Amino acid sequence: MNDLNSWPSNLHRIALRALAWAVAALFLCSPGFAQDLEPRRWSQLPTGQNFLSLTYAHTNGDINVDPTIGIEDAKMKVDTALAGYVRGFKLAGRSARIEVRQAWQTGRWDGIVNGLPKTVERDGFSDTIVRVAINLVGPPPLAAREYGAYLATHESETIVGAAMAVHLPTGEYFDDKIINLGNNRFTFRPQLGMQHRRRNWTFEATAMAWIYTDNDDFFNGKRLEQDNFYTLDGTAIYSFKSGIWAAVSAGIGVGGRSRIDGIRNNDRRKDVGWAIAGGFPISRQLGVRVRYFDSDRLNFIGNNSQTFSIGLSASWQ
Repeated sequence: MNDLNSWPSNLHRIALRALAWAVAALFLCSPGFAQDLEPRRWSQLPTGQNFLSLTYAHTNGDINVDPTIGIEDAKMKVDTALAGYVRGFKLAGRSARIEVRQAWQTGRWDGIVNGLPKTVERDGFSDTIVRVAINLVGPPPLAAREYGAYLATHESETIVGAAMAVHLPTGEYFDDKIINLGNNRFTFRPQLGMQHRRRNWTFEATAMAWIYTDNDDFFNGKRLEQDNFYTLDGTAIYSFKSGIWAAVSAGIGVGGRSRIDGIRNNDRRKDVGWAIAGGFPISRQLGVRVRYFDSDRLNFIGNNSQTFSIGLSASWQ
């Protein structure tokens, strides 16, 4: 495997295909990759309001790859410490927000490779995520006090929003390793969403595309390309007068077929996911949030994973 170019062409193709299967299954196991079931992503924020969050998440899962490549009983465990910052502001006369998220991850992958047990461990930073969203339809930009008065006098509202999230290639990456915490490429996620609130109930829907640039330094100089991955999800949220809220989400994602050095692989993904989440205030500035997320494959290739997370958030003007 150190010199794939010296192999006969048919073995070269088999080796590259093996790598593609492994990568397609493994890098999609990163928490939140295949489905970004995030409740309240379209909620309007008061202009000038800041939010800082610290979250711990634990993910474990089973990985399925093509059995002909000699990888069996593959499993993974990933612990994530995630820091996030969000600020509401005014953009082109509309309400907008900017989000920055950075994670530190520790992961372990176990499996049987060609009949022998293998273990891979990684720890370091994952790719930085930046997201900018703007409400195209909905209330005008309002400061905190004005927005509180608006909510008190409007029992229903509809928001239509657009956003762009970018995954920056800042995570830990080794060009001689298959399994990495960073992806060594940009990922762009254009999003279109709608939120409708009526009294205590809020309903959200989001359509999203994951658009990947090429990784030209994938495993000893190979070129990794990947088709777009498309997701559609919905969320229902109930908010209590005490400030406690609960949400249930579900979504589906399709696409993401890969190529290595131009060799196309039969690894098109089809995943479904669901999540339950909730939050409660500790004070006017502090709140706690918990979530359970389950992702399952519908095609043979992919993973079944479960993630539990708990986080603390603080807000200030």
